[in-house]
Amino acid sequence: MKVSFPHMGTQVFYKKLMDMIGLDYIMPPAPTKKTIDLGVKYSPEFACFPYKVLLGTYIEALEAGADTILTSGGSGPCRAGLYAELHKKTLRSLGYNVDFIVFDDIGRDPKMFFDNVRKIKGNKSWFEAVKIFYTAYRIAKAVDNLQRVVQIRRAYEITPGSFDAAFKDVMQDFSDNANSLKDIKKLYKKNLKVLENVPITKIPPKNERVRIGIVGEIYVVMEPSVNMNIAEELNKLGCEVSTSMYISEWIDHAVIPKIFRKKSGKYLVDDSKKYLEMQIGGHECHNIGNMIEYKKQGYDGIVHLMPFGCLPELVTQTLAPKISSDNNLPILTLSLDEQTGIANNLTRIEAFVDLLRKNK
Repeated sequence: MKVSFPHMGTQVFYKKLMDMIGLDYIMPPAPTKKTIDLGVKYSPEFACFPYKVLLGTYIEALEAGADTILTSGGSGPCRAGLYAELHKKTLRSLGYNVDFIVFDDIGRDPKMFFDNVRKIKGNKSWFEAVKIFYTAYRIAKAVDNLQRVVQIRRAYEITPGSFDAAFKDVMQDFSDNANSLKDIKKLYKKNLKVLENVPITKIPPKNERVRIGIVGEIYVVMEPSVNMNIAEELNKLGCEVSTSMYISEWIDHAVIPKIFRKKSGKYLVDDSKKYLEMQIGGHECHNIGNMIEYKKQGYDGIVHLMPFGCLPELVTQTLAPKISSDNNLPILTLSLDEQTGIANNLTRIEAFVDLLRKNK
């Protein structure tokens, strides 16, 4: 079995998990225009953007020698719950002999979840497997926290690209040297200092900073290659950024049993009920809750990323004007697909930032 998986955000977590568990794997490259074109070619026209990008990614991985795809599922009316089955049927119709291992919320079907763990843990004992998964999770937590630092301090970098170069070295350091919880703790402290030592201009007083929260469908929020590197572009315009989703938070929500979770997103769902009384799949309730939470934290505006054809985020977009009016919170929705005009969206982003500065 040679596995591959979607390219979504920082890849250190996936690589370390594969290395420590001892799986043979193909690291997927970041999606390119070729990836998207492949996905579009073999996808239904009405399929949402993430579906098409993932299909293109899988084709490239299978061409590189993979035969099994590790991926996540979904629940509710959101079509993500059908992705794996549809992708498998499409790939097999194209002549690829591929299997899928789909990890879904542990609470929905614990037996299936542990059957999937059994498939990938190989000869490792359950104790070893749990230890490895927890170590990889702590790596994800550390890297995600360091990424949060980058998304704030990069807004004030003196030399363009200096934080990107530093963060690339940070990820490589974790990839090479994070093999235990003790290692992770040391590497986090070390690399936090590295990022804090990247030269920046003087950070303005709080009342002069422009802070923007990014919400939306999980894949387009987490994968820079399909969201126009939105966090970096906002940083270039001098804005501090916070994205609402990271891989470690998805693990918190879907993998870790509720009795072990220190934090829950329930308060976000509760906040969203004023605007949406029921969950309709995807992350629309969390996104609405995050918009409200960002306002409470003093953020100046929200960028909402919506894949074209995504039902849950279309509902969020419909509710955005009411949320904006009630909370005095500017919200910019960007629709993303294979036809996205990047220059047009960047112009809209620049105008949005100008509006926020004027409001300040």
